[in-house]
Amino acid sequence: MKEKVIERLVRYAKIDTQSDFNSDTTPSTMKQFDLLHVLKDELAAIGLTDITLDENGYLFATLESNTDKDVPTLGFLAHVDTTSDYTGTNVQPQRIDNYDGEAITLKNGLVMAPDYFPNLKNYVGQTLITTDGNTLLGADDKAGIAEIMTAMEYLVKNPEIKHGKIRVAFTPDEEIGRGPHKFDVEKFGADYAYTMDGGPLGELQYESFNAAGVKVTTRGTNIHPGSAKNKMVNSITMAIEFQNEMPKDAVPEKTDGYEGFIHLMHFNGGIEETTMSYIIRDHDRAKFEEKKAYMAKVGKELQEKYGEEAITVAIEDQYYNMGEKIEPVMEIVDIVKEAFSKFDITPIVEPIRGGTDGSQLSYMGLPTPNIFAGGENMHGKYEFVSAETMEKATEVIIEIVQLFEQR
Repeated sequence: MKEKVIERLVRYAKIDTQSDFNSDTTPSTMKQFDLLHVLKDELAAIGLTDITLDENGYLFATLESNTDKDVPTLGFLAHVDTTSDYTGTNVQPQRIDNYDGEAITLKNGLVMAPDYFPNLKNYVGQTLITTDGNTLLGADDKAGIAEIMTAMEYLVKNPEIKHGKIRVAFTPDEEIGRGPHKFDVEKFGADYAYTMDGGPLGELQYESFNAAGVKVTTRGTNIHPGSAKNKMVNSITMAIEFQNEMPKDAVPEKTDGYEGFIHLMHFNGGIEETTMSYIIRDHDRAKFEEKKAYMAKVGKELQEKYGEEAITVAIEDQYYNMGEKIEPVMEIVDIVKEAFSKFDITPIVEPIRGGTDGSQLSYMGLPTPNIFAGGENMHGKYEFVSAETMEKATEVIIEIVQLFEQR
């Protein structure tokens, strides 16, 4: 099983599937279909049925039930796209067997040292798949895809393992927050689902941020600086004035755990017009609403000072804390913990400080916790994954479907 997940990850990683936040199509890049078509053929070769790939890049398949019991239909999901934070073109994964705990020199000469990446020490003796130093790896989330595919193949080849109906979904555009936007929950037909999209061994997540995006636009009047007195209105300084009113400590670099933040991500402008893009994040819904209200209030105050057209603050909710939808069905989390215990995996139950397709899917009627897939140092050239962790994730999938059948 270990060699299977390695082979699959390496093969999938070499296919460029980066999504594009600036695109308004679904999927945001047509190259995501390059992997989706490979997966569609592979699902058929493994023996899954009811395989569909729609024009928006959602690939569904079924492993039919082999039990007479009434078992909930389970879904397992992973996303095909990789982040645009770092290049995913010409990915050349490197394999390191029996890792010795020392610094790793990547193919292009970059050094990944345990002094800087202490998480490496957790993998002594294991097989690591790394980048060559020139690209990201794409274990987020091609490790999850490899694990689901390998688990499905194992279940087909071992029909003595009883399970209910299983649905598989490989989806586009998770990295730009649009993964579930055109996901047909009714067509998928699962009662519960799991995303295989977490990090190190043992991660189990069922709480996420409440999230909103904010676009602030300031508008000024450009006059030659030599004759600008009492005439020029500088949109840049107006934007800076807005930013100076934002909380200084509620920012990503100063928060962790359940602490929320307001994060300025982009600033672009000139005298006439400046735009700023923010994200608001908080696990607590009331605090989330307070942050939105505060930003709107600051915008209103600047309108009163400079004029109603001088500044606009557009706030759009993106997703909500999936814990609100999963807590009423906590048995789906308890079953994962039970599966972990069989393999002596200690659950790491922490809130997700980021997004996951499960956040939106849970509010669409499909409760979807997130399980580890193994990736570390994701979204960059120092990304790596342990083959042993991927193997454990595959075994956890197989155990979960058995536990549901046995209840």
